[in-house]
Amino acid sequence: MSQHRHSSAAPRLSPSAWTGLSLLCLFIFAGVFGPWLAPYAPDRIDLDGAFLPLSEDHWLGTDQNGHDVLSQMLYGARIALVISGSVVFICATVGVLIGVIAGYYGGKIDEFLMRVVDILMAFPGILLNIAIVATVAQPGVGVLIFALALNGWVGYARVARGQVLSLREREYVIAARCVGAGSLRIMRKHIIPNLLSPITVQMTFGFGGVILVEASLSFLGLGPQVGYSWGALLRARTPQECRSLIEQCPPTIAHLGTEPQKR
Repeated sequence: MSQHRHSSAAPRLSPSAWTGLSLLCLFIFAGVFGPWLAPYAPDRIDLDGAFLPLSEDHWLGTDQNGHDVLSQMLYGARIALVISGSVVFICATVGVLIGVIAGYYGGKIDEFLMRVVDILMAFPGILLNIAIVATVAQPGVGVLIFALALNGWVGYARVARGQVLSLREREYVIAARCVGAGSLRIMRKHIIPNLLSPITVQMTFGFGGVILVEASLSFLGLGPQVGYSWGALLRARTPQECRSLIEQCPPTIAHLGTEPQKR
């Protein structure tokens, strides 16, 4: 009976939460297994098969060079997963450490670290990313991860600091301090574990933000120098390809996309 009450009292995810979780799992699955699931190599050229429509052999058609679009998207998912996962992990680690130190010790340490955070947050993030990546002739994945992580940790630091300001006054923290526990032990055993919930939420938002910035930089030609990253795929699309994709859509959508609006 108690087990039944416990299971019924367990929190249930809303439909929107299940939708987001499903999309996240689908993205991770495509990033991990995409290269093995891709039917063709992403750089396979077949000029005789350029601009092929959707078919059993090419589920998303081909581009102007005969590349299979589905294969390129699956390989691009691996790049997006590596970049977003690395950036989010680095930013969360650095941000939590800085936020915990600033919130726990306070005083001049808190003042200095938070002023650094305010400066980085006041500067437009995408412009700083572009300025860093543009200094390298051929930016790779490592350069892009460094550029995105340089200012991506500030949001995690502010969240962690705000939580620590409240947690450091809790009874169990005061009790641990009274029995002689050191600051490092208190932060490691009592404060950081209680930050996992808000930091996890912040990380889920971070994945989408990093993917969007990476695609924007690749669209501008400043991303990884491969032709099948998601931003590079958008940049490579020609007006002829766009019209071809619209014409392959259902009749209603194709009509809306090709028929000029009457005024």
